[in-house]
Amino acid sequence: MDWPHQPEHITLVITHSVQAGKQADYERWLAVIMPEAALFSGHLGVNVLRPVHGELTYTVLIRFDNVDNLYHWLQSDQRKARVAELATLLSGKEHIEMRPGAAFWFTPPAPGQRSPARWKQFLVTLAVIFPSTNLVPWFWSELFPNLKGTLPGHFLNDVSVVALVVWLWMPAITRLLKNWLSPQTPPGEEK
Repeated sequence: MDWPHQPEHITLVITHSVQAGKQADYERWLAVIMPEAALFSGHLGVNVLRPVHGELTYTVLIRFDNVDNLYHWLQSDQRKARVAELATLLSGKEHIEMRPGAAFWFTPPAPGQRSPARWKQFLVTLAVIFPSTNLVPWFWSELFPNLKGTLPGHFLNDVSVVALVVWLWMPAITRLLKNWLSPQTPPGEEK
């Protein structure tokens, strides 16, 4: 495929609803498939949004440098074999979406550049998650006090936090802090 410009980074958003009691098996499955995906050309990283408050839905964000490399991994025999193992772990089919662009989280600003230091990723993620997980439940409990502490209330909180983090806060803050996350160093002055 010929691209008119530099290929855009692409993020695959995978949602898995895990069967009750199968979370440990699913975590072991993740521990196998994530390193396998990392071996594929163009792989830029993965983030796993684990369920909280007793929920069972995982969201996995996998970034590749272009759509061709993503499709190569998606259609690989290795991934097909791993996905076949999910039948005994999930309560439904996996849901997949593709999100073009490099706006997701800690994708390096240009090919060949390294991701930000892990401690910087930690601080930025904490700066987004901590207020979100405290303010969102407060907000919903003020609007719907009867949902506080209930499963629907937890679901509403989790959906809101994940949506805000994935589509609003993380893209905005990583753009705002891009020079701090991945400072440009003149050639020959790399650390």
